[in-house]
Amino acid sequence: MPVTARISVTPIWCKESLKPLETSMTSDPSRHETLADLRIEIDRIDAALHQLLMERGEIIHRLIEAKARQGGGLAFRPSREADMMRALVCRHQGLLPLDTVESIWRIIISTFTFVQSNYSVHADVSGGDAAMRDCCRFHFGFTVPYRPQPSAADVIAAVAGSDGDLGVVPVETAQGAWWHGLSEPSSPKIIARLPFVERHDHPAGLPVFILAQPLAEATVQEILLYDLTIPADSESLISHPAALPFEILARGQTRAGLSLLVSTAQDAAIAAWQEQLASIGAPKFEISEIGSHAARFDASALQKLAAQ
Repeated sequence: MPVTARISVTPIWCKESLKPLETSMTSDPSRHETLADLRIEIDRIDAALHQLLMERGEIIHRLIEAKARQGGGLAFRPSREADMMRALVCRHQGLLPLDTVESIWRIIISTFTFVQSNYSVHADVSGGDAAMRDCCRFHFGFTVPYRPQPSAADVIAAVAGSDGDLGVVPVETAQGAWWHGLSEPSSPKIIARLPFVERHDHPAGLPVFILAQPLAEATVQEILLYDLTIPADSESLISHPAALPFEILARGQTRAGLSLLVSTAQDAAIAAWQEQLASIGAPKFEISEIGSHAARFDASALQKLAAQ
């Protein structure tokens, strides 16, 4: 059976987080609250939120200084961001829509990353600007500069020539084997797939890959991505998708043959497949790792659990 790149998860710590909200310590059920009372409570909470954001900013300032003393460090932490977003969704409840909470946290994370090290987002708008712009604004906010590019190849070139920018390319795009441009070791790589948390009604649900210059640390490798190229006349090698140790996400022709964008949760499975093909004298193929990302986190199970 193929190893799919979609994982529907409801971790134990998610289930434990779905407990009733604690009421305000200042509320007294024995008396009727006035509008003025409630507005005072709202003002108190707003002030506390602002104070906490400023405190977070101060910690980021100390983090920048600590990294400078240690010779620098990466601002982008795909693994940490994925864990933070999963935890956020798992503990969320109440009247505030999940979309709002997710967007707020994405902006907080992306903006503080920008404060640590300025960067721009280069977006492939070959399929239209509106959906891509909504996606980037949802995940990166308005502080991070948005740079539309006419194609995935232009995004790759922009990221490669930058000093730490990110690229955004739709998972589904009719641009041929664009991922082939990620196959060289020094080329940009896929570091994330957004949204981190999937659901059918997501306001920025366009599935996209996030590209960056190769990261030496902090990558999340729950799902591995490869550029797999086979001879043009050897499509029989992939004629039975259910028997493959990977999921084929896209395919396109190159000078070297048929290029496949594939994903798997088991690196060893591809190596075993290679050995099996070699043992029967099948044509050789080229394979290059072009990135990785967190497993796709489906929130639908959590929403059902919270409704129980």
